This record gives sequence, C-alpha cells and structure tokens, in this order.
Amino acid sequence: MTSEYSAPTEQRPFSARDFVAVVFRHKRAVTRCFAGILVGTILAIIFLPPLYKSSTKFLVEHERMDPVTSPGSGATQMVRPPVTEEELNSEVELIKSEDVLRQVVLANGLQNRKSLSYYIFGTPDEAHRIAKAVNKLAGNLTIEAIKKSNLIDVHWYTTDAHLAASVLSSLDDAYLKKNVTVHHPPGQFEFFDQGTDKYQKDLADAEGQMKAFSEQEGGVSPQVTTNLALAKLAEFQAGLAQTKAQMASTQERIRDLQQQAGITPERLTTEKKEADDAQVLQGLKNTLMTLELKRTELLTKYQPSYPLVQEVDKELAQTRASIAIEDAKPVREETTDRNPTYAWINQELAKAKSDLAAYQAQAAATQAIVDQYQAKSRDLDQKGIIEGDLLRNMKATEENYLLYLRKREEAKMEDAMNNTRILSVAIAETPIVPTLPAIGPVLMFAAGLLLAIIFSIGLAFALEYFDPSFRTPSEVMAELKIPVLATVSHKRPVEVTRDGNGLGALDQVASGSGLNL
Repeated sequence: MTSEYSAPTEQRPFSARDFVAVVFRHKRAVTRCFAGILVGTILAIIFLPPLYKSSTKFLVEHERMDPVTSPGSGATQMVRPPVTEEELNSEVELIKSEDVLRQVVLANGLQNRKSLSYYIFGTPDEAHRIAKAVNKLAGNLTIEAIKKSNLIDVHWYTTDAHLAASVLSSLDDAYLKKNVTVHHPPGQFEFFDQGTDKYQKDLADAEGQMKAFSEQEGGVSPQVTTNLALAKLAEFQAGLAQTKAQMASTQERIRDLQQQAGITPERLTTEKKEADDAQVLQGLKNTLMTLELKRTELLTKYQPSYPLVQEVDKELAQTRASIAIEDAKPVREETTDRNPTYAWINQELAKAKSDLAAYQAQAAATQAIVDQYQAKSRDLDQKGIIEGDLLRNMKATEENYLLYLRKREEAKMEDAMNNTRILSVAIAETPIVPTLPAIGPVLMFAAGLLLAIIFSIGLAFALEYFDPSFRTPSEVMAELKIPVLATVSHKRPVEVTRDGNGLGALDQVASGSGLNL
C-alpha cells in the first residue's frame, strides 16, 4: 500500500489527553503503586498506635520590672517597653537549651524507653541513653513564636497521652527555673547583705574617727576656726599695711623736715641800731680841749714855731683826725632772737622721729601677729583637709550603706517574687492529657489516598521519561527530524526505534501487513 507525501505538521502543545494517555500507557504500574500505598495506609491505620498531641503556651510580657538592675540610687522608672521579636526568640532558645531538655528527660525517665536499636546493638550506658533521649526530644518538640503576639507555642506528638502531658508539664517547670536562673541570678540578697554589714561597720568607724577629730579640736570645726583666723589675719594685714604706709609717710616727712632745717636760720634779728661811741668821742673831745688850752697857754709864752707849740699842734691834728674817724664810723647795735620756724621744724622733726620709732615697733608687733595667724591658718588648712577627707569618707560610706541597704530589700523582694513565680514569663496554657488522637483514621486514610495518587502519577511520568520508544508521529518528527508519510493504527503497540545515526527508516510490523515509506 502506498500513500502520498504530506508536509510535516507543527508539534502541538501537551494537553490533558496526552496526560491521560501517559497514565493509561503505564496503567499496570500506576495501579500497583496506588494499591500498594493505599493498602499500606490501611494497615498503618489498623496496626499502628494513635498519635496524641499535647501543647503548652508561654506568655512573655514585661509585667514585672525588677528594681535591682543598676547600682544607681534613684528610683527605677516603671516603664514597660513592648516585647520585641529578639526577646521572643531568646526565650525560644532558652526552651530548646540542652540543660532544660535534660531535666525533662530525667524527670520522665525518657532515657529508659527502649527502642529497636537497643535490641540489635545492645543497651548503651546511662550517659549515652540520656544524650540520645535529649536529642530525640529536641527533634520531636515543636517550639515556635506565634507571629504578632507575645506567645510561644510548644507541642509534642507521642503515642502515650499521659506521657505527652507529663513531658510538657516538666518542660514548663524546667523552663521557668531556667528563666529565673538566667534573668534573676541567685545570690543577690547574700551579696547585698554582706555589703550592708561591711558598710555599716565602715560607717561606724568613720563616725568614730570624725568624733575623735572633733574632740581633739575642742568641738569646733576647723573650717569655722579657719574662717575666724582668716578674718583676723586680714584685719591684722590691713593694720600692718596701714602702719607701713604711715612709716613711709613719716620717713618722707623726716627727710623733708631735715632738708628744711638745713636751710632755716636758727636765730632772727629782731632790732638793729647805729650810734656814735659817745664815751670814746667825749674822751677825744676832752683831749682836744685840753690840747687847745695847752696850746693857748703856750702861745702866750712861745711863738707858733716853737717846738712845744708845734708838738701840741700835731697832737691836736691827730685828735681831730680821731674825732673825724669816730664820727665817720658809728657804732652799730643789733638785737637777735630764736627763730620760731626753726624751733617748729626741730619740734616736728623730733616728733616725726618719735612717731617713726612707734610705727616701726607697731609694724614689728603686727608682723609677728600676722606670722602667727598665717601659721595658724596653714595648720587649720591641713586640719580642714583632714576633716574634709573624714567627711567625704563618712558621706561616701553612708551613701554606700544606704544603697546596699535599699538594694538588699529590693533583692529580698525579688527573691520573694521568684519563689512565688511572679516572673516576666507566664504559662498561658497548661498541658492536659489529650483524649483524642491528633491524627484520626479518616485523616490518615485521606492523606494515604492523596499520597497514593501523587506517587502513582509520578511513577507514570517517570516511566514515560525513561521509556526510549516512539509513541506518536510528533515524537518521530521532533527526534529524527524527518517527515512522517503515513501511520497505521493497530491493536498491538507500534514500536518505532531509532538507529545509531538518527536518520534510519521506519519499519512497522503488523500481523502480516506492511507499510511502505
């Protein structure tokens, strides 16, 4: 039989008919897989024990604000910030911690539950069984923080309903103890109690030292005495400065008075007289008269040229000359008296010198007093430093004592809250013994049915993928890149094989009839 040549058609997309065709081409394998899975599910429902689910929930909140958080002495602000995601995740990790799970294992004896491996490999030692039980419990527990809430959900599946509730109850207790240990470490009350006793003794010692120092100073604070001494010192220093100023002024006055005394005369002329020497002049006149009488007497006897007359004439001339001299040179008489200015200068100078000596003595005495008060002030400064150290020590010790006393009471309240389970974490849902299994027979059958369908169809497509034969003309055209001239339908499957080069001919064998290409 011959057929005309026709152009190859385009490859059509995969359709629902092709999907069904794949399943029907491998219907024997699909049927066996589906039946096997479904039978296994039915046997599991019949023979396996039911699984029970027990759950518990924890509420994380900031209802409790612990005061013992810092060494400050101020009151703690009771501001409750919102619970963050990091805090929830931290609490989840605390629940998963190995020591918490180990307590749960030991409390419920999970390490003593035997498995098939124990019968095959033998029973291991206690530590190995505990570690294995802890790992198994960690793998079976489901712990997650519920979104947009402060809740942490914990649930566990097991075949023993009472064991499930007991395990989660033990987990609640172990986690709460762990939370107290982590967030509220023990020993705070003992620490602050020891610190309170220590600082109480230190305060008593500091008060004793302060009292002894006060008694040593006569009950007067060195600070008060220092203030009084400084006031007196300032007063005496002002007096000393004034005295020195007066000394300088007096010394300058003395120098000026001494200068004035040098240029001021000691005496003053009070009266001045000029007169002839009457006694001398009278004697000369008497002598002149006597000589004239003598000359007259001689002239009566002798001539003017006579020697005696001439000698008398000479004496007369000398006497007249003496009288003329005396008339030309009068006798002066001056009267002097003590100068009052000079006397005042000397008096003021003596007074100034006396005042200077007094000022010098006063300055020396005041300087001695100033030195004494300065030494006393320095000594009081040292004592003031000692008193300040004692006061600071006593104040610091008192503050520490009051701080530790307050913190001890706070720690005592915290311990009381820990003992009564007043924590920032609360059990929102306590575990109870479940009465109904978590997964019922209907649900298990539906799940097995779904798995049977999925695995059966998957097996069909897997066999289809690994099958090397051609089943449709489109596969021949897509794989060999040659046109299909004709197809012949037959009841028996048509097998088309590929040659080595990908360009072979189609041979169809069909019960004595053939197809020429």
